[in-house]
Amino acid sequence: MTRPWVKICGITNRDDAVETIRLGADALGFNLWSGSKRYLPFEENADWIAGLPGQIERVAVVVNAPLSEARRIAQHPAFHSIQFHGNEDPDYLAEFAQSGHPFTMALRLGENRSLKIEGSPSHRLLIDAAVPGEFGGTGVMLDLDLAARFVQERPESKIILAGGLTPENVRMAIERVRPFGVDVASGVEKTPRQKDWEKLEAFIRAAQ
Repeated sequence: MTRPWVKICGITNRDDAVETIRLGADALGFNLWSGSKRYLPFEENADWIAGLPGQIERVAVVVNAPLSEARRIAQHPAFHSIQFHGNEDPDYLAEFAQSGHPFTMALRLGENRSLKIEGSPSHRLLIDAAVPGEFGGTGVMLDLDLAARFVQERPESKIILAGGLTPENVRMAIERVRPFGVDVASGVEKTPRQKDWEKLEAFIRAAQ
């Protein structure tokens, strides 16, 4: 198994972003959904996001955004890819895929939702815990046995493990599930709007 891809999600300020880059993560996630505790207004923050140093991937996280808005965000130089973390259906995703922009489709394991996107499968799949009324960032641990089966059944897919990961459990979770990558928000925070840099370093080191 190669080194897992590591994404730190829920970034809300430049200082946390720069420290995460310094520590060697592969991607940063910015939540553009207004219902999130980690909400970052797009228009007010796009310039500093676009100006971040290094080659780290910058991911815009959206929830049930109008297709026109998703396309506008994906075209902006602040972001390299977009993550759909709501209830977007296969038709929506297939239409977005025609734009050619890379994207990740998030799934809450345990929900009955179609994976098939006609004509253009998602580049990546993110699997998270199913919490009624929530769209990620809950800190609830995903069922690792269920996640491992999901990964084993889809060897051709790049699957990202999320849900309840911390510096203390991420290595164990990677060994059990064998995902392409891992994604964390609440597990490396002081508060929902401030990352804990010691936890960040410990998480990235343990995952890598």
